[in-house]
Amino acid sequence: MSLVFVGAFVQTAVGFGLAVIAAPVLFFINPDFVPAPVTVCALVLSLINAWAFRDGVSLQGLKAAIIGRVPGSLAGAGLLLLIDKDMLALWIGLSVLFAVVVSLSSLRWHPTPGRMMTAGFLSGFMGTSTSIGGPPMALLWQHQDLALIRANLAAFFVVSCLISLVILAPIGHFGMIHVWLSLPLLPATVLGYWVARRTMHRLPARAIRYGSLTLCAISGLYAVATALL
Repeated sequence: MSLVFVGAFVQTAVGFGLAVIAAPVLFFINPDFVPAPVTVCALVLSLINAWAFRDGVSLQGLKAAIIGRVPGSLAGAGLLLLIDKDMLALWIGLSVLFAVVVSLSSLRWHPTPGRMMTAGFLSGFMGTSTSIGGPPMALLWQHQDLALIRANLAAFFVVSCLISLVILAPIGHFGMIHVWLSLPLLPATVLGYWVARRTMHRLPARAIRYGSLTLCAISGLYAVATALL
């Protein structure tokens, strides 16, 4: 899938973006793609990126966010049990638009333990219900050094994706059907990583950022409009 490739490229380059870019369109192709198969792709990509950028990972600094992630993921799973597919489509679209607003925001919040725990909770809620768990964490980290963002968001996503999948399984949102749906997406995920690692230093970070945000805004607006019409 081309959008998975683009999403993996953007996430490797700037720290998050795979689900934000791919989830809205994949949901309308087949609702079963979201959240579990997209989360599987994010897990694989995060494992690769966490290893590649391992020198910058600070597990101690991520502890509060991981603690907050667990109840947030439980709340996200509860939401999946309460809403229908039309409402989920609307929630996905709004989550994507929130990601765009976060990325354009000039807010500067120092990532204190309390804020990290809150961001972890929101990431768990959004990530488990829609697979889009990056924006709350990116809001805290967006003005840090880019290498630090890549490393620590990748490490956080490894743990958070595992938490989401473990919680999704008992409620019927992660089973063999979702595993099979994930498999065709994985080559595009790995290829996006591979291309990003070889080209991201040659491309202006600003161009990657605004190009991906434009794509996200279009997909988010499309998801919201389709859900409301």
